[in-house]
This record gives sequence, structure tokens and C-alpha cells, in this order.
Amino acid sequence: MKQKGTLLNTMGIDLTRTSFDEIGEEHVGSSLETPLREDAFAMTDELKIELIEKHFREIMNILGLDLSDDSLKGTPHRVAKMYVKEVFSGLNPKNKPAAKLFENKFKYNEMLVEKDITFHSHCEHHFVPIYGKAHVAYISNGHVIGLSKINRIVQYYAKRPQVQERLTMQIGNELKSALGTEDVAVIMDAYHMCVSSRGVQDTNSTTVTSFYSGKFEREEQSRNEFLNYISLEK
Repeated sequence: MKQKGTLLNTMGIDLTRTSFDEIGEEHVGSSLETPLREDAFAMTDELKIELIEKHFREIMNILGLDLSDDSLKGTPHRVAKMYVKEVFSGLNPKNKPAAKLFENKFKYNEMLVEKDITFHSHCEHHFVPIYGKAHVAYISNGHVIGLSKINRIVQYYAKRPQVQERLTMQIGNELKSALGTEDVAVIMDAYHMCVSSRGVQDTNSTTVTSFYSGKFEREEQSRNEFLNYISLEK
């Protein structure tokens, strides 16, 4: 199967080493959807692990590491398995959580907030961790979702190479679709290791992104109530 060109190519951006050097630390955006080739899931997970293990072993060799050392010889396989089965498992749609809805028998029509949802993701520009807290709110239109499913939706979209803006919007749109309501809000507050462990090496700063839809977008009162619940400044 012919591989689909990336959005950067279709935008007319020359993806040569020179162009990357010119871009430097300026991060080029792509789209709301995670950039995936059409044949992204043609390989089995087992084959992906085998190939990643082979290539990561070569990376370690290039770095001069002694792969005969007891501590290192299993690292290529561990990394490959971690990539496919854990930290990037959200790339595969078969791992998407099923969001079963329940009738809102209590007739609860106020805001429901689940805050401080821990998430771990990876920056798609340097493949280093992004980690922090997600805060989610929705107003029922007659149905509710199991609380753990909100966490699982956050984790599903976090477990892929990401930029925080896209991650926030993917979670918000998925919750709108799953819940059948426009009244959804998401705020994410995260540390980026590409900022703290390299480059500027600022270990204190966090990045905050938000998604507001329905009443949260239209009504300042709803936004302020949400922010009060999660104790962030309005």
C-alpha cells in the first residue's frame, strides 16, 4: 500500500534536514486528528515489537552502549513492548474504551465535575513525557457515564504522541460524542519534559489548555463555576 503523505508535505513544507534546522524550536502544527498513515495497523503488535526492538538496539549500539551488559541487553525489547502495549497504545482504535451510558434516573441536571485525573503522554516533537492533571465537566442531557470511563477516555487519547492542544480537543470532542451533549468542558495542566529536561530546562512552568462547548462556551457563569470547583483562577 502506498503511504499517505503527511500534512506537512501537503502544506508545501520541505521536510529536509535544512528545513528542520530552520524551524528549530518552532513546533509545526498538523491537525486535530493524530497524524497516522492509512496502513498504520497493517502490522500485528508482535511484528511492531520485533521491528522496534531491532531498531532500538541499533540506536543503543550507535550511542556506544554495551548490549552484552546484563542491565542493558533486555532494554531494546522492553522499550519496544512499552511503546506498542503501553505508552502509545492509544494509537490503536481497538483500544478505545466503550462509553456505556446510563439513564439519569436521579434527574441530576447540575454540573458534574471530575477533577485531578492523572495522565501521562509523550510530546510528539521529542518523544519525551508530558504529565499532569485533567479536569472534566459535563451537564447531562438525560444520560450519565460511568466515572471511570471519563478517566479511560483521557488515558486513551493521552497514550499516543501528542501536543497538548490536540489532546485537550480530542478529549473534549470524544466526551461530547459519547455523552450526546454539547455541554462539556476540559482543562489540562501539564509539565512538559521537553521544556524541563532539555532546551530551556525550566522545571517549574506548566502548560494549561482548555476546551469549552455548549453552556461552558456561551455562559461565563458556567465557566466560572467549573473553575471554582477545580480551584483555578477565573
